[in-house]
Amino acid sequence: MVTEACKKNHVTVNGLVAKPSKEVFPTDKITFRKDQITQIITVLDIPENRVGAKLVDIYRRNDTPAEAYQHLELLKLSKEHYRKNGTGRPTKKDRRDIDEFGNEKDEDIENE
Repeated sequence: MVTEACKKNHVTVNGLVAKPSKEVFPTDKITFRKDQITQIITVLDIPENRVGAKLVDIYRRNDTPAEAYQHLELLKLSKEHYRKNGTGRPTKKDRRDIDEFGNEKDEDIENE
């Protein structure tokens, strides 16, 4: 997953596009896009050996602004406004209501 993101130039290290084999050092800033927000991670230290997922936070710091997470929360809420998660596909009536909603705006513009 990360290798694909690097190949598509979606990951930067200190402002430069990173290849999958890019070596990182302490104080490097890694920027990538995940879940529609740009996240910034600062490398604090490099472990000697592989570590478990619970210990990863010792070696990195998340510098992503809080506003980005608030924006993500608003996006999630706006998607759930019309249909709640787990309610299935829209019914024919729901589909017609959606189509009418879009057509009402087009008719208002034509009448002006």
